[in-house]
Amino acid sequence: MTREVIDYANFEAGRDVNYWELDRTLQFEVQRTYPDDEFAWAEPRLSEFGDVVGSTVADNADRIDRHEPELHTYDEEGEVRNEVEYHPTQHENERIAYEEFGLTHDAFHAPPDREEPMGLTHTLTQQTLLSYADAGFVCPVSMTNGVALVLEKFDDGPLEDYFERLTSRDADEHIEGAMFLTEKQGGSDVGTNETVAERTDDGSYRLTGEKWFCSNIDAEGALALARRPDAPDGTAGLSLFLVPRTKSNGEVNDALFRRLKDKLGTLSVPTGEIEFRGAEASLVGEPENGFRQMTAMLNFERLSNAGAAVGIMGRALLESKVQAATREAFGEPIQEKPLMRRDLVDMSVDYEAAAAFTFECAGLLDRHRREEDREAFTLMRALVPIAKQVTARMAVETASYACEILGGNGYVREHVTPRLLRDAQVLPIWEGTSNVLSLDLLRALDRENAHEALLPAIREHIDAVDHPVLADCAETVDDEFARLQEALVHLAGADTDEAQLQAKELAEYVFDVYTAALLLAEAQTELDRGDARKALVAERFVETRLREADARGIADGDRFAIEHFDEIVRYAPVAPESIAESAPADD
Repeated sequence: MTREVIDYANFEAGRDVNYWELDRTLQFEVQRTYPDDEFAWAEPRLSEFGDVVGSTVADNADRIDRHEPELHTYDEEGEVRNEVEYHPTQHENERIAYEEFGLTHDAFHAPPDREEPMGLTHTLTQQTLLSYADAGFVCPVSMTNGVALVLEKFDDGPLEDYFERLTSRDADEHIEGAMFLTEKQGGSDVGTNETVAERTDDGSYRLTGEKWFCSNIDAEGALALARRPDAPDGTAGLSLFLVPRTKSNGEVNDALFRRLKDKLGTLSVPTGEIEFRGAEASLVGEPENGFRQMTAMLNFERLSNAGAAVGIMGRALLESKVQAATREAFGEPIQEKPLMRRDLVDMSVDYEAAAAFTFECAGLLDRHRREEDREAFTLMRALVPIAKQVTARMAVETASYACEILGGNGYVREHVTPRLLRDAQVLPIWEGTSNVLSLDLLRALDRENAHEALLPAIREHIDAVDHPVLADCAETVDDEFARLQEALVHLAGADTDEAQLQAKELAEYVFDVYTAALLLAEAQTELDRGDARKALVAERFVETRLREADARGIADGDRFAIEHFDEIVRYAPVAPESIAESAPADD
């Protein structure tokens, strides 16, 4: 059944709405990447979650942003307390997320009415919807899942109680996780970490040192990297430890929460500095293998970062669409103005691209987790850093322009757009800056031959396209794919400085070519079902990302945004025959 065009004039703002039901792009990508049985189970629950996030959680998030957490390092007697005080609505959001909807449970244990756990794609979908309201809260949710993933993979039993509590649906039993990597002298150079781990007679460890940027600082189950005595320098000498906020005897652990950072955004999650003073800790997995073990969490965190970018973009786009449909200027809604149509069309296409690429990565993550699929892992190693790098910047740009579309109101904190922009700005920083991520792509290509999985994946998407409506775009993408391969060959033979100098450009190039091929494959699927809307999305992405226009396209007579506004922005279906006349004729 053909769904109706969405009339955004029916809404006052992107609030008190169902974020799942309004986001047909997210629905499409989720259905594409979930196994069929999982989607059938998840779809009504995602709808219910989208409704709650669009009302209760969104309202709470605004209050929390005005009343951010407060740190109480000492009690009235001067004893270390290390307690963070939250606005009461934060606890309501936690109960909704953890207990009602199982955001840290369902990927590890069978949820109600199912016999098997869900995939991590379901977790990332929930986190994306949650980011519509509060990307800051997604941080502890994501890290709790990340710690559970590490314990699931590397712990052989001693930390089972922590795993069960991290993944519990019972609010009274549930604890949150965190990842404390950064030290002041090292930053992204984790190998320079100076925190020391001394083993005690009972087999546990005591950590001494400082951690400089600890998000979710009061987590009960935090992972930290430290170096045992006589361990080698660099990342090869780091071991991984679980450091609880409270010791096994119930007392506050031997650490000092020095202060909370006065951050620009993501105010709902407390980020601070910790001084370990012989803090009780437990070794996770094998000693001197900590950094490799931590990457299991880091990959998930980077993909969560991309999901947060998609959520922020989705909310910013929704607010922009509603504003454009309801705000009148010079006698008509501003969505009727050609420039606004162009802006909303291109913002929408960017959103579809970000969502497609991110959920492509989510599917790979699940394939590797379930099947130990080496090809999926290799491809994921190339794509996940790109997803995090590119979508983070796209989120900042989209949120910034949403502020502009709302005019003066878009800069006033009574509206959500300033918070979206403030929260988006951390996404290029969390879990590795753009420079770090692009260099990670080079490492994946050099050390793990990631191109051997990357290039066939792009080829497969291109080869899936055979509809005449897509022929012109497919030819452009095929040509650009050949140029991408030439670029990869060139950089493989270049010296280190030249390769690193072009690393960010390469990451963005891979994103553009891979996403173009993916959108074309999606368009082929939709054309087979009788809808050409996704073909228009693919066409616009290819036109703006891969084709060079003379005179910057000003003299091209481009009327795409005017003629296809309803299809791209308001999800109007498109009959393939309505655009077939513009496609090349069959030979």
